[in-house]
Amino acid sequence: MKLVIDTTQATLTRVEGGTETSLPLYSKEAFEALSLEWVRVGWSLKYYHNFSWFGLPMLQLPEDVIRLQEVMYQLRPQVIVETGVFRGGSLLFHASLLEALGGGQVIGVDLKIAPDVREAIEGHALATRITLIEGDSTHPAIVERVKEIVGASAPVLVILDSDHSRAHVARELEAYSPLVTPGSYIVATDGIMRDISDVPRAVAGWKTDNPFEAACAFAATHPEFRQQQPPWLCHDGELRENVTYSPGAWLKRL
Repeated sequence: MKLVIDTTQATLTRVEGGTETSLPLYSKEAFEALSLEWVRVGWSLKYYHNFSWFGLPMLQLPEDVIRLQEVMYQLRPQVIVETGVFRGGSLLFHASLLEALGGGQVIGVDLKIAPDVREAIEGHALATRITLIEGDSTHPAIVERVKEIVGASAPVLVILDSDHSRAHVARELEAYSPLVTPGSYIVATDGIMRDISDVPRAVAGWKTDNPFEAACAFAATHPEFRQQQPPWLCHDGELRENVTYSPGAWLKRL
């Protein structure tokens, strides 16, 4: 597929399989096509590796972080469960917003939490809002421990950001979806894997082995959840879709 940007004629032309289609360059459709390629190129260049929160790295696309903030502001969760800790930045992001909102706890689960990461998180000013659990996020004992900490708290928001294989995400969705309170979400992040399977550093198998497929399958068999992007709190113009690493990720508990 080829995209041709003509700033003189103000067109975006897509050439694919012998078919040529032109769009107005300054249109919603052209923005969406260009945004997808921007995401693909940026992922290949590790664009998302260049951000931190309160001193610790976080592997997140900036727009995804802003959209999550919008949800948290509306929802006011009392507990956020996140599988996948990495270097701790996203846990601090959640904790800082909960601190600003006046309450709440973050539970971070990961198969392995490096000693220096644990030290950085547990020594941080926001540590009182964070609980770390090391182990397989889908192991019954780990799931049970998370449930015990959550208890009767509400609202509860769950973010899945660990092993992104379709099978693992499917198991996480089954294990953690019962914790999600009505009106809240379970979020299966990084479904962009389906769209970047042919870029440098990617794996061809990601085309079908990804969180997006797991989220779609889950939504199809769990009518108590609806697969939908949260509404934008500030909206002016034609655009409707997030520029995101997590298409189809948001599953709302009805």
